[in-house]
Amino acid sequence: MAQDVQPPAIDWAAITPILVILGAACVAVLVEAFLPRHQRWSVQVGLSIGAIVVAGISLGIYASGGPRGVTTMADTLAVDAPALFLWGTLLALGLGAMLLLADRSIEPGGAFIAEKITEPDPAGTSDGAAMDRARAGVAGMRTEVFPLALFSLGGMMIFCAANDLLTMFIALEVLSLPLYLLCGLAKRKRLISQEAALKYFLLGAFASAFFLYGLALLYGYAGSVKLQEIADATAGSDRSETLLFAGFGLLVIGLMFKGSVGPFHTWTPDVYHGAPTAVTGFMAACTKVAAFGGILRVFQVAFEASSWEWRGVLWAVAIASMVIGVVLGLTQSDIKRMIAYSSVAHAGFLLVGTIALTDRGLAATMFYLLAYGFTTIAIFGVISLVRTSDGEATHLSAWAGLAKRSPMLALVFTFLLLALAGIPMTSGFVGKFVVFEAAMANGMAPLVVVALVASAVAAFFYLRVIVLMYFSEPAADGPTVSVPGAFTTAAITLGVVVTLLLGVLPTLALEWAGVGGFVS
Repeated sequence: MAQDVQPPAIDWAAITPILVILGAACVAVLVEAFLPRHQRWSVQVGLSIGAIVVAGISLGIYASGGPRGVTTMADTLAVDAPALFLWGTLLALGLGAMLLLADRSIEPGGAFIAEKITEPDPAGTSDGAAMDRARAGVAGMRTEVFPLALFSLGGMMIFCAANDLLTMFIALEVLSLPLYLLCGLAKRKRLISQEAALKYFLLGAFASAFFLYGLALLYGYAGSVKLQEIADATAGSDRSETLLFAGFGLLVIGLMFKGSVGPFHTWTPDVYHGAPTAVTGFMAACTKVAAFGGILRVFQVAFEASSWEWRGVLWAVAIASMVIGVVLGLTQSDIKRMIAYSSVAHAGFLLVGTIALTDRGLAATMFYLLAYGFTTIAIFGVISLVRTSDGEATHLSAWAGLAKRSPMLALVFTFLLLALAGIPMTSGFVGKFVVFEAAMANGMAPLVVVALVASAVAAFFYLRVIVLMYFSEPAADGPTVSVPGAFTTAAITLGVVVTLLLGVLPTLALEWAGVGGFVS
């Protein structure tokens, strides 16, 4: 007689934040299908922001019960202290990114491709451009960006809590596929936007293939895709290590691609440049958090026992990422591409804390992710405000004399650039300090020295923009500074305030980041 199959136990309270985000994404799809066009924007904005707030409240209620460390959904998800911290970070950054996505005041109808108007022209004119302008408030932006962003955010949350490689792969695709679409929806410079989306899709498919092939090899080695069982196999096994390290190498390539770690960064400058700026901010901040959350879990749970064999290779990758980021960042004349190479350098700094494989390194890396994310969201919010008749003015020459045109915007941008450079009294300084200190405590002094030199060199291209804004004369036909709408103002203010608070009062965030390690 067949035995009854018991369903897996599910801790519904633990996974409520994920359910809220993915549930809201599904509802948002129904909104797109059934609501009249003129009602979609307001409903989608309210639904998206409300879902993030509700998910944040449920996360806070669950986390306030004390440090948790449970596995649920048949042990496919591990809801532990790092997962809760990363979820909170993703939700906060997702809120800022959603505000940027929702803004329609900087550019009429929003920054995304306008939906085609099929109604007859009431004025009887054949001027299609005039019709588009007149009906921008009715047709508006493509509101499917909101469910796409919510699905991607839900995938990110699953990715950094995945307790086995198969769940992690599924989450990787859930977070990636919406981003491929979002990157191609820019209203201006359509060809560049679509080219960026195509490059991101093709290179992302290659990275996913590497990840999946590495997963298969590791399954062949350990007989399981669960992180803990892979760790058990590496700790005491007489099997050939060829499968182990071949699988680990391929897996790392897939993970490093998502984190924009050099030399697996080739998609980053083109996609940052071509994608709508709000989408670039979402990618730059949230994807970095999700990718390094997954990297931290994989390294510390599954491969810590074999770290002495692969750690040297990761040293080389971290150094390559820092060198590529700072050297190529110095040569850029486009501000979005410059920030893209800056993100490659920061990925190298994050990797320094990641490969420390200690609780101190874990806490420092997660704090760095929090600090970097808010600064990045605010930076792309500022970039969206400097415009010419052709759209955003991203060439550095257009930023000459910006302080004379808009002193407040130049001051805000200066503060954010100094945070990326790691100047004291900013979150960037605290983030680099705790990461480098954790690495020093783990005997990684040579790598820290390289990181300090790279950080000093990187400061040059941030300061170059500051000098350009304050000590150059603006061109007579230079760009204008748009008055930010409420959504963009809120996003920039949120980023600036958090960047300042984490620079002067980092204790609370550091303590939260350090409350516990991974469970499996």
